[in-house]
Amino acid sequence: MTTVAGLVPYLGGALAVGGVAVAATRRRELMVRWCVWALGVPLVTAAFWFGPPGIAVLAAVVGVVAVAEFGGLLRLGPVDRAVLGAAIVGLVLTAWLAPGEVLRMAAAGALAIAGGPLLSGDVEHGLRRLGAGLLGLVWLGALAGLVSSGALGLVLFVAVSIADIVAYAAGRRLGGPRLSPLSPAKRWSGTLAGAAAGLLTLAVLSSLTWQTAVAVAVGGPLGDLLESMVKRGARAKDAGQWLPGSGGIVDRIDSLLVALAVLLVLE
Repeated sequence: MTTVAGLVPYLGGALAVGGVAVAATRRRELMVRWCVWALGVPLVTAAFWFGPPGIAVLAAVVGVVAVAEFGGLLRLGPVDRAVLGAAIVGLVLTAWLAPGEVLRMAAAGALAIAGGPLLSGDVEHGLRRLGAGLLGLVWLGALAGLVSSGALGLVLFVAVSIADIVAYAAGRRLGGPRLSPLSPAKRWSGTLAGAAAGLLTLAVLSSLTWQTAVAVAVGGPLGDLLESMVKRGARAKDAGQWLPGSGGIVDRIDSLLVALAVLLVLE
């Protein structure tokens, strides 16, 4: 399997080629998006370079930001967001410092999330708060899987990102049946083309196994649809607005989260 050091030339080459292609289009929104990637990719790669401690810090920071965005979409109050954020950070740190206790930590997080609406006697919104909190724990808690996956987590992120880009471009060009009412712009043609591109990426990076193939080809699109369902329920276009041209952090990691979950189940 490719190491983090082995990934650096590929990531640098991909950014360079992407920059030339974006410059050729002269489209401002694409240039802004490329600049975000040019700043973010080195930071993420550096975190993975430091191994579990660096990955844990990265996953914890991303988790806190993702909880803030997720809580906004599902209208969770400050206390519920704080509890969910603490549960996600706790999962990430446990995956780093005490991997054998991850399930125990997840159970503790679920109890803490349930405690808010139960102890406050929230008859009107308690069920919604509980359901949203548990969904956030399961979905965003997959970030803890990055710690144990090491360089493979970075490979997975690269593969699902390329699959997303190809799926978007191919779907617009090829058309055909829609993938799901949850995301009318997505087509089966684009999803299949994206899956092929993701598998090719895994092969080039010497990380193609049947588990990683299923994670990228199946988990990636399901993650995208899951976020589409959440955003449609919230009547929101993006999870956040702070990443220029890219929405929020959840918009960038939605496919990765479910791909990670699928990989953890299959391994």
